[in-house]
Amino acid sequence: MFIIANAGPFALYRWEALFKDWRLFGDAFLYTILLAVGSLIVAMLLGIFFGSLSAMQNKLLNLISRIYVEFFQNTPLLIQFIVVYYGFPLISPMLTFSTTTIAIICVGLYHGAYISEVVRSGIGAVPKGQFEAAYSQGFSYGKTMRYVVLPQAWRIMLPPLTNQIVNLIKNTSTVAIISGADVMFTANSWSSINLNYIPAFTVAGLLYFILCFPLANLARKLEENNKKAYTR
Repeated sequence: MFIIANAGPFALYRWEALFKDWRLFGDAFLYTILLAVGSLIVAMLLGIFFGSLSAMQNKLLNLISRIYVEFFQNTPLLIQFIVVYYGFPLISPMLTFSTTTIAIICVGLYHGAYISEVVRSGIGAVPKGQFEAAYSQGFSYGKTMRYVVLPQAWRIMLPPLTNQIVNLIKNTSTVAIISGADVMFTANSWSSINLNYIPAFTVAGLLYFILCFPLANLARKLEENNKKAYTR
Protein backbone atom coordinates (compact mmCIF):
# COMPACT_ATOMS: atom_id res chain seq x y z
CA MET A 1 0.00 0.00 0.00
CA PHE A 2 2.82 2.40 0.85
CA ILE A 3 4.42 1.81 -2.54
CA ILE A 4 1.14 2.33 -4.37
CA ALA A 5 0.41 5.50 -2.43
CA ASN A 6 3.83 7.08 -2.91
CA ALA A 7 5.42 5.71 -6.08
CA GLY A 8 4.75 4.07 -9.40
CA PRO A 9 2.14 4.79 -12.07
CA PHE A 10 -0.74 4.37 -9.58
CA ALA A 11 0.73 6.69 -6.94
CA LEU A 12 -1.92 8.79 -5.22
CA TYR A 13 -0.15 12.08 -5.93
CA ARG A 14 -0.59 11.42 -9.65
CA TRP A 15 -4.35 11.11 -9.22
CA GLU A 16 -4.46 14.18 -7.04
CA ALA A 17 -2.78 16.16 -9.80
CA LEU A 18 -5.39 14.94 -12.27
CA PHE A 19 -8.34 15.83 -10.04
CA LYS A 20 -6.96 19.35 -9.66
CA ASP A 21 -7.34 19.74 -13.44
CA TRP A 22 -10.70 17.97 -13.68
CA ARG A 23 -12.19 20.93 -15.56
CA LEU A 24 -9.91 20.18 -18.52
CA PHE A 25 -11.31 16.69 -18.77
CA GLY A 26 -14.85 17.93 -18.15
CA ASP A 27 -14.58 20.39 -21.04
CA ALA A 28 -13.02 17.69 -23.23
CA PHE A 29 -15.91 15.35 -22.37
CA LEU A 30 -18.48 17.95 -23.44
CA TYR A 31 -16.50 18.66 -26.61
CA THR A 32 -16.46 14.94 -27.43
CA ILE A 33 -20.25 14.84 -27.02
CA LEU A 34 -20.53 17.85 -29.35
CA LEU A 35 -18.40 16.09 -31.98
CA ALA A 36 -20.40 12.89 -31.62
CA VAL A 37 -23.76 14.63 -32.01
CA GLY A 38 -22.63 16.71 -34.99
CA SER A 39 -21.00 13.73 -36.70
CA LEU A 40 -24.05 11.56 -36.07
CA ILE A 41 -26.34 14.09 -37.74
CA VAL A 42 -24.09 14.18 -40.83
CA ALA A 43 -23.72 10.38 -40.86
CA MET A 44 -27.46 9.77 -40.55
CA LEU A 45 -28.32 12.18 -43.36
CA LEU A 46 -25.71 10.68 -45.66
CA GLY A 47 -26.53 7.12 -44.62
CA ILE A 48 -30.24 7.49 -45.31
CA PHE A 49 -29.59 9.28 -48.60
CA PHE A 50 -27.03 6.84 -50.03
CA GLY A 51 -28.77 3.83 -48.50
CA SER A 52 -31.96 4.85 -50.29
CA LEU A 53 -30.04 5.35 -53.55
CA SER A 54 -28.59 1.86 -53.33
CA ALA A 55 -32.09 0.42 -53.02
CA MET A 56 -33.31 2.08 -56.22
CA GLN A 57 -33.57 0.17 -59.49
CA ASN A 58 -31.13 2.51 -61.19
CA LYS A 59 -27.61 1.37 -62.06
CA LEU A 60 -26.11 4.87 -62.11
CA LEU A 61 -27.48 5.76 -58.67
CA ASN A 62 -26.41 2.37 -57.34
CA LEU A 63 -22.91 2.98 -58.69
CA ILE A 64 -22.71 6.42 -57.05
CA SER A 65 -23.77 4.90 -53.74
CA ARG A 66 -21.24 2.06 -54.03
CA ILE A 67 -18.38 4.43 -54.85
CA TYR A 68 -19.14 6.47 -51.73
CA VAL A 69 -19.48 3.41 -49.49
CA GLU A 70 -16.42 1.57 -50.80
CA PHE A 71 -14.18 4.65 -50.67
CA PHE A 72 -14.90 5.58 -47.08
CA GLN A 73 -15.09 2.01 -45.78
CA ASN A 74 -11.74 1.09 -47.29
CA THR A 75 -9.62 4.13 -46.38
CA PRO A 76 -8.46 4.88 -42.82
CA LEU A 77 -10.21 7.72 -41.03
CA LEU A 78 -6.85 9.13 -39.92
CA ILE A 79 -5.77 9.59 -43.54
CA GLN A 80 -9.03 11.40 -44.28
CA PHE A 81 -8.32 13.77 -41.38
CA ILE A 82 -4.82 14.49 -42.63
CA VAL A 83 -5.95 15.08 -46.22
CA VAL A 84 -8.69 17.52 -45.21
CA TYR A 85 -6.66 19.30 -42.50
CA TYR A 86 -3.33 19.60 -44.31
CA GLY A 87 -4.15 18.98 -47.98
CA PHE A 88 -7.25 21.03 -48.65
CA PRO A 89 -5.72 24.39 -47.59
CA LEU A 90 -2.94 23.77 -50.15
CA ILE A 91 -5.58 23.58 -52.87
CA SER A 92 -7.32 26.78 -51.82
CA PRO A 93 -7.36 28.98 -48.68
CA MET A 94 -11.17 28.80 -48.87
CA LEU A 95 -10.90 25.10 -48.02
CA THR A 96 -9.43 25.85 -44.60
CA PHE A 97 -11.86 24.75 -41.89
CA SER A 98 -11.88 24.74 -38.09
CA THR A 99 -10.83 21.61 -36.26
CA THR A 100 -14.38 21.04 -35.05
CA THR A 101 -15.82 21.34 -38.57
CA ILE A 102 -13.21 18.94 -39.98
CA ALA A 103 -13.89 16.42 -37.22
CA ILE A 104 -17.65 16.49 -37.76
CA ILE A 105 -17.31 16.24 -41.55
CA CYS A 106 -14.70 13.47 -41.57
CA VAL A 107 -16.30 11.29 -38.90
CA GLY A 108 -19.74 11.95 -40.40
CA LEU A 109 -18.63 10.98 -43.91
CA TYR A 110 -16.83 7.89 -42.63
CA HIS A 111 -19.72 6.53 -40.60
CA GLY A 112 -22.27 7.64 -43.16
CA ALA A 113 -20.87 4.90 -45.40
CA TYR A 114 -21.48 2.26 -42.73
CA ILE A 115 -24.93 3.59 -41.89
CA SER A 116 -25.72 3.54 -45.61
CA GLU A 117 -25.16 -0.22 -45.59
CA VAL A 118 -27.38 -0.58 -42.53
CA VAL A 119 -30.12 1.38 -44.28
CA ARG A 120 -29.72 -0.64 -47.47
CA SER A 121 -30.05 -3.90 -45.55
CA GLY A 122 -33.05 -2.60 -43.63
CA ILE A 123 -34.81 -1.53 -46.82
CA GLY A 124 -33.99 -4.87 -48.43
CA ALA A 125 -35.72 -6.66 -45.55
CA VAL A 126 -39.04 -4.92 -46.27
CA PRO A 127 -41.25 -7.09 -48.52
CA LYS A 128 -41.39 -5.96 -52.17
CA GLY A 129 -45.15 -5.94 -51.93
CA GLN A 130 -44.95 -2.85 -49.74
CA PHE A 131 -43.28 -0.95 -52.57
CA GLU A 132 -45.84 -2.15 -55.08
CA ALA A 133 -48.73 -1.24 -52.81
CA ALA A 134 -47.35 2.27 -52.32
CA TYR A 135 -46.75 2.78 -56.05
CA SER A 136 -50.28 1.59 -56.80
CA GLN A 137 -51.54 4.38 -54.55
CA GLY A 138 -49.63 6.95 -56.61
CA PHE A 139 -46.75 7.43 -54.16
CA SER A 140 -43.45 8.59 -55.60
CA TYR A 141 -40.23 6.77 -54.64
CA GLY A 142 -39.42 9.45 -52.09
CA LYS A 143 -42.84 9.27 -50.44
CA THR A 144 -42.77 5.47 -50.55
CA MET A 145 -39.49 5.49 -48.66
CA ARG A 146 -40.59 8.16 -46.21
CA TYR A 147 -44.07 6.96 -45.33
CA VAL A 148 -44.05 3.22 -46.05
CA VAL A 149 -40.63 1.58 -46.21
CA LEU A 150 -38.37 3.40 -43.76
CA PRO A 151 -40.86 3.28 -40.86
CA GLN A 152 -40.97 -0.52 -41.26
CA ALA A 153 -37.23 -0.86 -41.80
CA TRP A 154 -36.46 1.30 -38.76
CA ARG A 155 -37.06 -1.51 -36.29
CA ILE A 156 -34.69 -3.76 -38.20
CA MET A 157 -32.05 -1.06 -38.53
CA LEU A 158 -32.10 0.19 -34.94
CA PRO A 159 -29.75 -2.39 -33.30
CA PRO A 160 -26.95 -2.05 -35.92
CA LEU A 161 -27.47 1.71 -35.99
CA THR A 162 -26.94 1.83 -32.24
CA ASN A 163 -23.72 -0.13 -32.65
CA GLN A 164 -22.60 2.34 -35.29
CA ILE A 165 -23.23 5.21 -32.88
CA VAL A 166 -20.96 3.49 -30.35
CA ASN A 167 -18.23 3.15 -32.99
CA LEU A 168 -18.75 6.76 -34.03
CA ILE A 169 -18.24 8.01 -30.48
CA LYS A 170 -15.01 6.04 -30.14
CA ASN A 171 -13.77 7.25 -33.52
CA THR A 172 -14.13 10.89 -32.48
CA SER A 173 -10.87 10.20 -30.63
CA THR A 174 -9.06 10.40 -33.99
CA VAL A 175 -9.53 14.18 -33.94
CA ALA A 176 -6.59 14.17 -31.52
CA ILE A 177 -4.29 13.86 -34.55
CA ILE A 178 -5.21 17.43 -35.59
CA SER A 179 -5.15 18.75 -32.01
CA GLY A 180 -8.87 18.70 -31.36
CA ALA A 181 -9.71 19.40 -27.73
CA ASP A 182 -11.45 16.06 -27.20
CA VAL A 183 -10.96 13.55 -24.40
CA MET A 184 -8.12 11.68 -26.10
CA PHE A 185 -6.14 14.80 -27.04
CA THR A 186 -6.62 16.25 -23.55
CA ALA A 187 -5.43 13.02 -21.91
CA ASN A 188 -2.40 12.86 -24.19
CA SER A 189 -1.37 16.51 -23.81
CA TRP A 190 -2.00 16.65 -20.06
CA SER A 191 -0.08 13.42 -19.40
CA SER A 192 2.82 14.58 -21.58
CA ILE A 193 3.21 17.65 -19.43
CA ASN A 194 2.70 15.95 -16.05
CA LEU A 195 4.06 12.49 -16.95
CA ASN A 196 0.96 10.99 -15.33
CA TYR A 197 -0.07 8.69 -18.17
CA ILE A 198 -1.97 6.01 -16.27
CA PRO A 199 -4.42 8.35 -14.48
CA ALA A 200 -5.01 10.43 -17.62
CA PHE A 201 -5.78 7.55 -19.95
CA THR A 202 -7.69 5.64 -17.28
CA VAL A 203 -10.03 8.60 -16.89
CA ALA A 204 -10.23 8.98 -20.68
CA GLY A 205 -11.24 5.34 -21.02
CA LEU A 206 -13.82 5.75 -18.26
CA LEU A 207 -15.36 8.78 -19.99
CA TYR A 208 -15.69 6.87 -23.27
CA PHE A 209 -17.15 3.93 -21.34
CA ILE A 210 -19.77 6.23 -19.79
CA LEU A 211 -20.87 7.26 -23.27
CA CYS A 212 -20.62 3.91 -25.04
CA PHE A 213 -21.73 1.27 -22.54
CA PRO A 214 -25.40 2.38 -22.24
CA LEU A 215 -25.69 2.49 -26.04
CA ALA A 216 -24.02 -0.91 -26.48
CA ASN A 217 -26.35 -2.36 -23.86
CA LEU A 218 -29.33 -0.77 -25.63
CA ALA A 219 -28.24 -2.34 -28.94
CA ARG A 220 -28.14 -5.79 -27.33
CA LYS A 221 -31.61 -5.38 -25.86
CA LEU A 222 -33.04 -4.14 -29.17
CA GLU A 223 -31.51 -7.10 -30.98
CA GLU A 224 -32.95 -9.52 -28.42
CA ASN A 225 -36.38 -7.90 -28.75
CA ASN A 226 -36.21 -8.23 -32.53
CA LYS A 227 -35.35 -11.93 -32.23
CA LYS A 228 -38.28 -12.49 -29.88
CA ALA A 229 -40.62 -10.64 -32.23
CA TYR A 230 -39.61 -12.78 -35.22
CA THR A 231 -39.84 -16.07 -33.30
CA ARG A 232 -43.41 -15.50 -32.18
